[in-house]
Amino acid sequence: MGCLNQQTAVNAVVRGPKDGSFRSSRVALACMVNSEIGAVLAVMRRNVRWGVLYADDDQVEHSLIQSFKELRKKIFLWQHQWHSIDPVVYLKPFLDVIQSDETGAPITGVALSSVYKILTLEILDSETVNVDKALHLIVDAVTSCRFEVTDPASEEVALMKILQVLLACMKNKASVHLSNHHVCNIVNTCFRIVHQASSKGELLQRIARHTMHELVRCIFSHLPDIGDRPHALAEGSRMSAETEVHVPKDTHILEGTQGVNANGSAKFDGKALPLKEASGNPAFTSASKVDEEIMTLGSVEVAQNGADSMMDQYGIPCMVEIFQFLCSLLNVMEIESGVRSNPIAYDEDVPLFALGLINTAIELAGASFGDHAKLLVLIQEDLFYNLMQFGLSMSPLILSTVCSIVLNLYHHLRTKLKLQLEAFFSRVLLKIAGSKHGSSYQQQEVAMEAIVDFCRQPFFMAEMYANFDCDISCSNVFEDLANLLSKSAFPVNSPLSALNTLALDGLIAMIEGISERIGHESSAPERSPIQPEEYRPFWTVTCDNYGEPNCWVPFVYKKKQIKKKLMIGADHFNLDPKKGLEFLKGVNLLPDTRDTRCVACFFRYTTGLNKNLVGEFLGSHDEFCIQVLKEFAQSFDFQDMSLDTALRIFLETFRLPGESQKIQRVLEAFAERYYEQSPDILVNKDAVFVLSYSLIILNTDQHNSQVKKKMTEEDFLRNNRAINGGSDLPREFLSQLYHSICENEIRMIPEQAAAASVMSRSHWISLVHRAKQSAPYIFCDSGPHLDYDMFAILSGPTIAAISVVLDHVERDNVLHTCIDGYLTMAKISASYNSVDSLDDLVVSLCRFTNLLIPSLNNEEFILAFGDDAKARMATVAVFTIANRYGDQIRSGWKNILDCILSLNKLGLLPARLASDAVDDSEVSSDQNLVRPPSSSPTTSTPSPVAPSRKSSGLMGRFTQLLYLDTEEPESYPTQEQVAARQRSLQTIQDSHIDSIFAESKFLQAESLSQLVQALLLAAGRPRKANNSMEDEVTAVFCLELLIAITLNNRDRIMLLWQGVYEHIASVVQSTVMPCALVEKAVFGLLRICQRLLPYKENLTDELLKSLQLILKLDARVADAYCEQITQEVMHIVKANAMQIRSHMGWRTIISLLSITARHPEASEAGFETLSFIMSEGAHLSPANYVLCLTAARQFAESRVGNVDQSIRSLDLMAGSLDCLVRWFNKTKEAMGEEAALKMAQDIWEMWLRLVQGLRKVCVDQREEVRNHAILMLQRCLTAAEVMHIPVGLWLQCFDLVIFTLLDDLVEIAQQHSAKDYRNMEGTLVLSLKLLSKVFLQLLHDVSQLASFSELWSRVLSCMERYMKVKFRGKRSEKIHELVPELLKNTLLIMKSSGLLVPSEEDNFWQLTWSSVKNLAPSLQLEVFSSDELEQLQQKTQTNGCSPIQDGNVVVPPSETRA
Repeated sequence: MGCLNQQTAVNAVVRGPKDGSFRSSRVALACMVNSEIGAVLAVMRRNVRWGVLYADDDQVEHSLIQSFKELRKKIFLWQHQWHSIDPVVYLKPFLDVIQSDETGAPITGVALSSVYKILTLEILDSETVNVDKALHLIVDAVTSCRFEVTDPASEEVALMKILQVLLACMKNKASVHLSNHHVCNIVNTCFRIVHQASSKGELLQRIARHTMHELVRCIFSHLPDIGDRPHALAEGSRMSAETEVHVPKDTHILEGTQGVNANGSAKFDGKALPLKEASGNPAFTSASKVDEEIMTLGSVEVAQNGADSMMDQYGIPCMVEIFQFLCSLLNVMEIESGVRSNPIAYDEDVPLFALGLINTAIELAGASFGDHAKLLVLIQEDLFYNLMQFGLSMSPLILSTVCSIVLNLYHHLRTKLKLQLEAFFSRVLLKIAGSKHGSSYQQQEVAMEAIVDFCRQPFFMAEMYANFDCDISCSNVFEDLANLLSKSAFPVNSPLSALNTLALDGLIAMIEGISERIGHESSAPERSPIQPEEYRPFWTVTCDNYGEPNCWVPFVYKKKQIKKKLMIGADHFNLDPKKGLEFLKGVNLLPDTRDTRCVACFFRYTTGLNKNLVGEFLGSHDEFCIQVLKEFAQSFDFQDMSLDTALRIFLETFRLPGESQKIQRVLEAFAERYYEQSPDILVNKDAVFVLSYSLIILNTDQHNSQVKKKMTEEDFLRNNRAINGGSDLPREFLSQLYHSICENEIRMIPEQAAAASVMSRSHWISLVHRAKQSAPYIFCDSGPHLDYDMFAILSGPTIAAISVVLDHVERDNVLHTCIDGYLTMAKISASYNSVDSLDDLVVSLCRFTNLLIPSLNNEEFILAFGDDAKARMATVAVFTIANRYGDQIRSGWKNILDCILSLNKLGLLPARLASDAVDDSEVSSDQNLVRPPSSSPTTSTPSPVAPSRKSSGLMGRFTQLLYLDTEEPESYPTQEQVAARQRSLQTIQDSHIDSIFAESKFLQAESLSQLVQALLLAAGRPRKANNSMEDEVTAVFCLELLIAITLNNRDRIMLLWQGVYEHIASVVQSTVMPCALVEKAVFGLLRICQRLLPYKENLTDELLKSLQLILKLDARVADAYCEQITQEVMHIVKANAMQIRSHMGWRTIISLLSITARHPEASEAGFETLSFIMSEGAHLSPANYVLCLTAARQFAESRVGNVDQSIRSLDLMAGSLDCLVRWFNKTKEAMGEEAALKMAQDIWEMWLRLVQGLRKVCVDQREEVRNHAILMLQRCLTAAEVMHIPVGLWLQCFDLVIFTLLDDLVEIAQQHSAKDYRNMEGTLVLSLKLLSKVFLQLLHDVSQLASFSELWSRVLSCMERYMKVKFRGKRSEKIHELVPELLKNTLLIMKSSGLLVPSEEDNFWQLTWSSVKNLAPSLQLEVFSSDELEQLQQKTQTNGCSPIQDGNVVVPPSETRA
């Protein structure tokens, strides 16, 4: 025969009817029942016993056969009334066969199959008459089934069919009519078969266990639909393994007795076959103690006070019985284990089966357990205690099942299991996962998997923190979990293990939970700072509403602050108790006055205290300490506790002192409190004290290795006679105490008790009592209420763990997990502005890019980088963080920048990384106009140049091979190398490094400052001794980035400007030769000014002042870049002339332009810029007028440009007079006379500077320039009359400008050759005309001055000097012709104005004609005729005074000489 898959067989046997099962027609039902009758009879006839009886005589037919025949006669008569027929009628023959002790296993099996068929085809349903009685009969019959075993196979078949029928009863729609008692019987019978099957075939074992699971599913799936009815909670029967079970006579249970086969005897599995006894009492025989215990587990006793409820329709009572029974299965293992050091070292089959059934019930009923008090108590006390015990099992499978149950309980009932969950995490999972229990690697792995599963629950970590870490009486579960996971993620001297990756998954799950809640900030209540408060008992702080975040979040914060202070206080107390209490007073956790209750509560509720010091304090004879001891004892709840349990709980909180007096005081306080709450047996507190002392002595005697002769039970009983008020205590009571102490030591050292591997029963009882008084469980919602504080605890350990795992990782999935973890951490850090965490994360992640490792061969590094997935993913992650969360990065910028610099050296960065995000056309035009070649022909040594990014590609490198020696051919790159390089380039493209700087305008101010500081640090400082940067390539690149960032952040330029300016200044001032660095510095500075001036008027002066750095350039550097600098200055001026208003700003601009006057290449651009400013006075102002004049004069005097440029410069100078006139006219609009006068004086001063500048150009060697300058000077002198220049200023002008010019020209004509100064004769002629014209124009004004004679004398003297000038040894005919003519014209005007009249006594007259006589002797007669001379002389003599008209004075002879 082929092998049938056993699981398939199991499913086939126990599978119930499918949904929508058919309903037989009335005829079909009759036929079906008839066929089942025939099948049973056919099998019975095959048996010798039944065959003989049937063949001999019909009258002696067995009653079983007769009942089938009678039924066969009736069934076809019921075709139309099946639902009105009592099903007991057609079921009873089959049930009789099942219950008959004369039938064998095959016959019984067929009868069971018939009943199963009736149940599954839904002949019975809720509407069937008397269906409840029918089901009860079926259950009673099947659970008391009797048959002879002829062979093992037929027995197993019969047992399988029993399971089928019982399960079908529970799955039938009419099963709601079953009573609690019958449901318990069904479960009891099935469990017995499970136990019996352990010695049978594997198929039966699997079917029996599967049936048991199905039964539990059927039963507990109805729990959510059952209301919490009072009668449903009535006391029912108890399934217990702890007491002997009494079986009533009317209870039908499977039993095994000795039976006989055809030969009168048979053997079943080495034991007597199960036959029926007249008494009907069942008993499956078993060979071991454990078997005997389990065999009696299913017995059901209908208690007198619970009989009614057990006979009701099944509901809560039977579920309580069944669930308690399942829990009791675990207690059997505790009984069997005895007092072994490892109580869980036994066969794992039974506990696994029981745990599986419990898990099934919890999965189906879920939170409904919490609606029924008795079920909830079973979970809170019995089940969870067993879970704590089995959690420390050496079996990984049991541990896994336990963890699954606890996870289900957490999901459904965590609000009712607060301290139980804390105990499980602290004493089971954390111990096993941390290998503190001597656990195996498999156990650690299971525990770690369980922790990770918990961490993946949405609100698990938040609830752990809120309920435990912020509770003063609980341990820091969240913090312990975080530390454990972080520590477990570190591989110790070995490759990365599954445990390490599991721990990492747990950490990642925790931070992902925080990350998912980041989007719910709106629901988070605002967190106000904790304000110092007056003293309030810390153990009385409560929350008004634990369901409202606005209430419980501030409460939790406050409790956490209190807990932190208590922990600090505990540390102080452990060093010095007195100082510890003083500290608590200082932080308002204890009142200023000594309060015994407060100190007692500090000892009672504070973790981390030194138990020895607490014990010494409580045992002290000091009155205050005695009162504290009493209050301390009053804080315990010993209600309903045995004496030894209460004593254990009491002594676990401190170490009992060694002195007898202190022990006495402590036990007296204990006795008083215990007697108050448990006065049942002990008549007074003295009895409690004496018995407690006796238990302490017994404990020492039994568990001290130095005591050789141990106290017996009789000794203990004898020692405690007549202590209960003169009477003896019950022997059973004392015996129970004796055995409890002997089997379970009272640990006098609390630390040892806490470190015990298995939680003691007394400790668990204490926990259950505390759970009833603990604060409600806080249920967290999706709001990030506590995430900030949780992340502060998590961040450091998580970053360290991810870093270590990433350092050892080899698998891709773990690598992706690490990178995702980094990104999640960055998101949280940025969201909570945790800059330190983000910086640590960046520093950690940058290490894995390998970009910070120096590499000698760039090409090899690029290929290695392309092959290293970890490095590439880390690189993308680093720059993703920089792009997304740059606002919160501080010191991390340095590491990010180091990576960027490495990529730059490798030539992997995009060409326009430092783009300042302007239009492409503008960038290209700027570059074409401004950026000069990176090297200059004037450079004496080649400067280092950054590697070309455009040639960093594969083809670029290939073309470089053409320049190499042909005798050393290079090999072509392989496909793998090409692919690796392509991966490297793709990684850089995916990193979007350019966005970091292009989007820097969105960075917060602090982050931006740190980025700039990192760039400045990376750029280094120049060294003057070497005249270059340590690494010019890096310095140039950093400077590019600095400039780009500055341009992108023009709205907050002052935040960056100081550092950027100082760096550029250091570069400019330390560079003595042209190089790429100084080029980038100079033109970057100019570009900054060009871009920012239009937008930052308030910074115009500051920006322009920075351009003075260009003036400090070394001459060689300035000469190399002068033309390009001038071009840039021209763009600045043309675009921003209207914004430049200050004298300082214009001085910088004009100074830069002035330099270009003598530079061949830059002169043209410089003059164009100056023309733009001065033409038609478009941008001239009082602030820049003198500066522009000086620059224009320099261009006029410069011989670098052509003569036309000099002449145009002079035109600009002369044209500026129009501005002066315009400004002078505006003085009339000035407010106030003083202001107008001040403005006019300034204008006159500027005019004087104008004519002085022109005078200087009038002595230029070039004839055209010289002559044009004289003409422009004449124009400026003659046209200035409209400005009402004061006479005194005119005299100053004659002295400083006109006479000086004439003297200089004469000197030049006499001392220099004609080759140097061509056609000086013409220049002299022009200068004489200028003198004559200006003098005549001002004659009226100056003639009124006392110094007029002196002025006139100097004019005549100049003319006389010019008459004497000789050119090549000959006098000038032009001058000799011009001077008399000019003089004659002047004299005629003076004559007409009455200034010149003949007089013998007039010195002016004599002065004039004495000088004229030397120049032109005949000139007097040309001006005055003889008649006129006589008339004038006569007139003068008649008047007796000088002929000078009104307003004139006689010039003394002494003043007529020059």
